[in-house]
Amino acid sequence: MFELNSERNKVIALLILSPFVGFSFSSDKDSKVNHKKTNVLILFSDQHNKKVMGFEGHPDVITPNLDKLAKEAIVFDRAYCVTGICAPSRSSLMSGLYSRTLGLLSNGEKTEVMNEVVSLATVFKQNNYNTYAFGKRHTSQAVDAGWDVQRSHLCNETPGNSYTEWVEKMGYGKEFAQDWSAEFGKGSPCSSFAKENFPTADLGTRISALPENMTMGAFTTQLTVQMIKDQAKSDKPFFCWATFYNPHQPYTPQKKYMDMYDVSAWGNGRINGSSIREPASLYEPKENIPPMMQSIRNGGNKVWNVDKAYADEQLWRNYIGAYYALVTEVDHQVGEILKALDETGQTNETIVIYTSDHGDFVGYHGMVEKAAAAQNVYEDILNIPLIIRYPGNKKNGKHIGELVSLVDIYPTLIELLGLEMPSLKYPLQGESMVQTLLSGKPMKRKYFVSESWSQASVITKDQKLGIMIDPTFLHKNWDFRDFGDMFFNRAKDPLEIDNRIKDSGYQKDIAKLRGYYDEFVRNIPATGKEEMVMKKQ
Repeated sequence: MFELNSERNKVIALLILSPFVGFSFSSDKDSKVNHKKTNVLILFSDQHNKKVMGFEGHPDVITPNLDKLAKEAIVFDRAYCVTGICAPSRSSLMSGLYSRTLGLLSNGEKTEVMNEVVSLATVFKQNNYNTYAFGKRHTSQAVDAGWDVQRSHLCNETPGNSYTEWVEKMGYGKEFAQDWSAEFGKGSPCSSFAKENFPTADLGTRISALPENMTMGAFTTQLTVQMIKDQAKSDKPFFCWATFYNPHQPYTPQKKYMDMYDVSAWGNGRINGSSIREPASLYEPKENIPPMMQSIRNGGNKVWNVDKAYADEQLWRNYIGAYYALVTEVDHQVGEILKALDETGQTNETIVIYTSDHGDFVGYHGMVEKAAAAQNVYEDILNIPLIIRYPGNKKNGKHIGELVSLVDIYPTLIELLGLEMPSLKYPLQGESMVQTLLSGKPMKRKYFVSESWSQASVITKDQKLGIMIDPTFLHKNWDFRDFGDMFFNRAKDPLEIDNRIKDSGYQKDIAKLRGYYDEFVRNIPATGKEEMVMKKQ
């Protein structure tokens, strides 16, 4: 952690960034020059597996805009979510706190801590920024405070002004209901189709019937592009969180994007002129993976009917191809937003961050989607994309292997921009990445911990320990302790299929990682977690 608002940090930022004119990273109120502060645009996808991008060397996926952004930015190869589930991960971004302190380790939980935080949007608003949130936020209480303008995909987040209601007014409610029902069997809540039954789809996968300008991604893009055009005329900077629902399930891409991927058979990859490549661990033995994931492999879910996909591999290819298509859709939308920055002359006045809340298995370990309550171990879910482009960056395309997280973005932006901070009841728990961004200085983080109610993972440079913990107060089916802990030497086993927890040659390493977890538990208060335990007892 770092000292917020320290004079030393402000001076460093000013010295390093002083060549840039027309905007300022400083919050010096006494300055006689009325510089417009730097804008911040966070482009945020949902469930984007970090490996599934062209610049990552993926053999199939087409992402020209993200590839270009990565070449103009710093890429963090070892970025992780604090929990491999939507709401906790997003809330750590907006609060600067770990899930255990918030008491939010699965979706839907609410605690007093979440009422007492100061959100990132609130800090920007108090520093005279216009604040915008477009698309699904999946945050609540004070974590979700501070927005001047907000329009969500979800009607419960912006009642009367959501995507769900907008798409119906535009005459495409039924088409969206057909998309939504691929996973849920009915239209989305608050739509006129909420109680109307539609067929689900194998692995939640079908082609969308929506026009391209009526999708959830198009909704976010259109609002963000218009905001950028309007902000070009404003004397106030902006902070915008633009979120895409995709490539999260249901997997319902536009046909034009699905047609970019040959799913007729397994091949050597599109780049090699063949059909999509089979995931390397698609046929991993079922007994390798935790019990709830085994249940999904057995067909223990009416939508994630993986047993059916093993009998008919075309279902696997349809889902994986649809996931790639959705990533390409998001890439197109990112491109439209970045083009708006270029066309309005705001590119050199804007920090752009691309990241996601967690990943998707995309067939690895023989799994579909993220199995939210069942896992908090695998890289496919925990390792997330993180691309940061900032004005004046001279290390374009540089990849950094430091262990970082969404929880670090809050303190990084505060230091980088020199924002004034209110008093905080709960000090920020992330670490600023500023010196790593600007000078390549190592952060020296020895380990990172990501945890849910059922599992905690201790992640180091080359190793990972998955610890099964007791969540039975919350849900008896989440107790995986009989299955046992998991240990992977990722240097030798990047697919994480060789659990060496009982290997005598690794016991010292395992003990060291257990010690790291004990240290994490001591240092990061479980304030909200303890509150949730008390509520359930």
